[in-house]
Amino acid sequence: MAEIIDIVLQTLVAFFAILLITRILGRQQVAQLTVYEYINGITFGSIAATVATDLGQSSWGHIIGLFLFGGLTSILSYLSKKNRTIAKIIDGEPVLVIQDAHILEKNLAKFQYTVDDLTHLLRKKDIFNIQDVKYAILETTGEISVVKRAGKENIKVEDMNLQVSQEELITDIVVTGKIIYENLNKRNVSVNWLSGQLRTMGVKNINDIYYATLDKDKKIYIDYLDDKLSNPADITEGI
Repeated sequence: MAEIIDIVLQTLVAFFAILLITRILGRQQVAQLTVYEYINGITFGSIAATVATDLGQSSWGHIIGLFLFGGLTSILSYLSKKNRTIAKIIDGEPVLVIQDAHILEKNLAKFQYTVDDLTHLLRKKDIFNIQDVKYAILETTGEISVVKRAGKENIKVEDMNLQVSQEELITDIVVTGKIIYENLNKRNVSVNWLSGQLRTMGVKNINDIYYATLDKDKKIYIDYLDDKLSNPADITEGI
């Protein structure tokens, strides 16, 4: 019985300690958390769980550790608001991942993202064709911000009372130099047809292609591993 009472008391202490620290540090939506803030949340939860359930050690030691960790987090948060250099070290920087419909593979790799991750984020923004994108920036929270090319503003299908078939969607046909044979079959095109089209477009080696898609009119979009952009944008200016 005494052990149960201890667990209840320690759980209450841990609960209100976390509540107090959270109120001090401020609120933020989960989708807006940086990696640093996310890890902090996990650490707070882990320490609080230890406070609530570890009967073999003094709870005060864990509680002191909890408030110490909260204090350090608060100090770093304050410093990052006052100093941009510290903020960049702690939270990282947003990264340009698409410029003028070209995927910037090296920048994408900085976030350990694949082209599938990128297209997934774009679809959440109702963008199904990379050719519609002027700029896309991967934020430190993992979200994506997009500037569309002129004339490519969103028109929602439901607003126009239209029905879109599978054939009208953009289909991935090459990803990181690998042909997606299943998708070719779905579009009723052969590897020979694809090879001929790529040769016509000046592609000498399939491995030079980072990402390629096929639209309903059988037009192919290609993003090369080496985009050779003449004027790479620098989004860090003014940040």
